[in-house]
Amino acid sequence: MEQIVNLHIEHLPEGVYLATSEDLPGLVAQGRTVTETLEIARDVAKKLLEAQTERQEPANLKTTGESFDYPLVVS
Repeated sequence: MEQIVNLHIEHLPEGVYLATSEDLPGLVAQGRTVTETLEIARDVAKKLLEAQTERQEPANLKTTGESFDYPLVVS
């Protein structure tokens, strides 16, 4: 089952991007590009969700369902 984790991404003065999420506490990812940051955030989210499952703490996230909105970033 695919779940949706909303991310907040900001460009830091150091020139890197930082991703955090209110949906999934503990998710912090940093990369040189938005794409790299998203890839790292996806890996971190998977690990956090696996850890929650092992502790039997279900995540309260929306599932993708039949349709959902997705912001596409194009440079």
